[in-house]
Amino acid sequence: MQETTQTVTTTQRPSVISPIAVIGALFFIFGFITWLNSVLVPYLKLACQLNNLESYFVASAFYIAYLVMAAPSAWTLKRFGFKNGMAIGLAIIAIGALIFIPAALTRTYLIFLLGLFVQGTGLAILQTASNPYVVVLGPMESAAKRISIMGICNKVAGTIAPLVLGSVVLNNADELKAKLVTLTQAQKLPLLNELASRVIVPYICIMISLVILVVLIYFSTLPEIDTEHEDETTALANTGKTSIFQFPHLLLGVVTLFLYVGAEVLSGDSIISYASSQHILLSTAKFFAACTLGCMVIGYGVGVICIPRYFSQQKALVVCAVLGLVFSIAALVTQGYVSVFCIALLGLANSLMWPALWPLALNGLGKFTKQGSSLLIMGIAGGSVIPLLYGRLADLFSPQSAYGILLIIYLFILYYATVGHKMRK
Repeated sequence: MQETTQTVTTTQRPSVISPIAVIGALFFIFGFITWLNSVLVPYLKLACQLNNLESYFVASAFYIAYLVMAAPSAWTLKRFGFKNGMAIGLAIIAIGALIFIPAALTRTYLIFLLGLFVQGTGLAILQTASNPYVVVLGPMESAAKRISIMGICNKVAGTIAPLVLGSVVLNNADELKAKLVTLTQAQKLPLLNELASRVIVPYICIMISLVILVVLIYFSTLPEIDTEHEDETTALANTGKTSIFQFPHLLLGVVTLFLYVGAEVLSGDSIISYASSQHILLSTAKFFAACTLGCMVIGYGVGVICIPRYFSQQKALVVCAVLGLVFSIAALVTQGYVSVFCIALLGLANSLMWPALWPLALNGLGKFTKQGSSLLIMGIAGGSVIPLLYGRLADLFSPQSAYGILLIIYLFILYYATVGHKMRK
């Protein structure tokens, strides 16, 4: 990738350690909230008696907020700045967690989906602020390394989240699932209501934690970022450009990120249900989401150590795309635990895609960085569409064969890693 100098400056000059620590804490929150969905999919499928397609609306409602709220998120940051925008995002997520309480009390799936959409809205604001912040906080060529550090915070939280929530809401789920088959609708009702109520205490704890973080972020020393400043090289390269749509490498990056996020969400959110379809008990299957996230943590660790010292972020994206193809094919042609663990290994393949895609797509945007970031955030909506498509294919064919869509996704990512990111005209 062509090296560029830093395109933004900070309005304050405190120690870089403080901003990194604050953003790291935010990425931990991203991971914890996001990867709860891997438990919510099978949990709500049982509690609300859903089919595969309906259950994956959990991911759809959550990630569609990134598409709908991308433009409002950019406006929020422009109006209130990065730091206050992050506080606003956290407050909105807390409201989304609060909505889970009436959803659980009434066992109404649509209210659960509303809560997930509101949480996604808050995360859209946080992601729009934090990702470009990490990219521009140091040299562009080492941006993937910094994002990898953030990714470790994110995925460690993502590893913990399904284990914590799963131990509460999926406790004795196998016995309950078998018992429900033998009961009448009237006999099922109290058992399903009790199951739905299990999320109330966890989400009250999440809401309280988020409110505390709002206060901490608001009073933090996080410096503001000036994204309107361009160095001479970037300004010269962007002479005559008046629209974000004049950067084809960014637009292709948005499509690539859309597909990548869809693949990442699919591998994490579907693995518990897929393991169940492979005749593995839910009491065992609930640990597989943590395996996926654990593989991602390993990949991020490799990125922290090796980028850019031993290989570039572009080379990392190539290798990850190839690994994605290999593990996807293996999952399609094997059975049982082997196939499930191949899906878990997709966490390793997906690990360095996010850190590599952001700097490749934002490279050279200069004063268009905020707009470019909001477009990339819209790409996160892939987490809404791809799992839903998978759910439909799983109903039509089988949960295993539906993973065939991953082959198309990783082929396109490989194209962007080798050719697409170089397109400037």
